[in-house]
Amino acid sequence: MSITSIIILVILAVIIFMTIGIYNKLVTLKNRFENAFSQIEVQLKRRYDLIPNLVETAKAYITHERETLEAVIQARNQAMKGLEAASANPGSPAAMLDLSQAEGLLTGALGKLNVVVEAYPDLKANQNMMQLSEELTSTENKVAFSRQAFNDAVTLYNTYKQTFPPVALSGMFGHSENASLLEYEDTEAMQDAPKVSF
Repeated sequence: MSITSIIILVILAVIIFMTIGIYNKLVTLKNRFENAFSQIEVQLKRRYDLIPNLVETAKAYITHERETLEAVIQARNQAMKGLEAASANPGSPAAMLDLSQAEGLLTGALGKLNVVVEAYPDLKANQNMMQLSEELTSTENKVAFSRQAFNDAVTLYNTYKQTFPPVALSGMFGHSENASLLEYEDTEAMQDAPKVSF
């Protein structure tokens, strides 16, 4: 075996190992952002489970505010559909946009409910309402934290696949489309966790 053959074999081995390394890192980074989305999903489901309890507690006190209560439930149901679609394809630009819009509507509906509840001192003082409010606020904080972790993982994935040499190979490995961040339309307002105080 000549020196030229050995050099060619070494170069081929380096290229093969580099290609395998790039593929494995792409898969690892994609799995990380999908796992990070799973954490968002857990927190959003918890949030969606708390909302009907909140509405039921409020119903006893604010019977003539049915529109507000129905808007909250409708927004919750729409957000659940958005989450279901996003869960099927985390990082998809369309799914992330739908979810962020649905979450924006839900946050707005909860804000309106908060304004209505402020007018009812008995409801604000209700122990069940206070506990639900506390749980919802805690869940909102966890959603914000999980969303940040997801966005960090997506950014890492996108950055890696846009660098060289991964950019030359990512399309061949099925990683041609960039993953999308989960951002809410009113990003300035969403920097702080929603304030839910009843």
